[in-house]
Amino acid sequence: MSKDVTLVPLLNEKTYELSKSKNVYVFKIPNDANKHTVARAVTAQFDVEVIAVNTLNVQGKRKRIMSITGKRSVNTEGKRVNTKKAYVTLKEGNSLPFFEAVEEAEEKRTSTQEKFDKVAEKQAKKEAKTESKPSRRILGRAKKEDKAEDK
Repeated sequence: MSKDVTLVPLLNEKTYELSKSKNVYVFKIPNDANKHTVARAVTAQFDVEVIAVNTLNVQGKRKRIMSITGKRSVNTEGKRVNTKKAYVTLKEGNSLPFFEAVEEAEEKRTSTQEKFDKVAEKQAKKEAKTESKPSRRILGRAKKEDKAEDK
């Protein structure tokens, strides 16, 4: 019975931050599901220990619908579907694999940024070294210009 509850994870910035800071995951659940069935379903599907479940009924937004048929135009109001969310708090040390791809991408981005910083630092040192020593060509020109000025 508990595996029959459809749990759709909500993946956005707010839920990512909740999962990192408070170990809370958000699911979209059927309207007839309650806290106990959601807790059992999460435990059965993901093999984790659930501490608390908070549910929230989200009312569908009202939307204006404009339909034009022939010479008539009808302006009516429609409504989106009501949904239900569940905020599931897991025991410390347990986690769900929803945001692993985001974390891997973040780690990869930081490692490549560190590599670019090292290369830029090396390049800056190299340029500083070449600027401090004038090349033979420049020295040769300076000597020729000095001789020309003396004449």
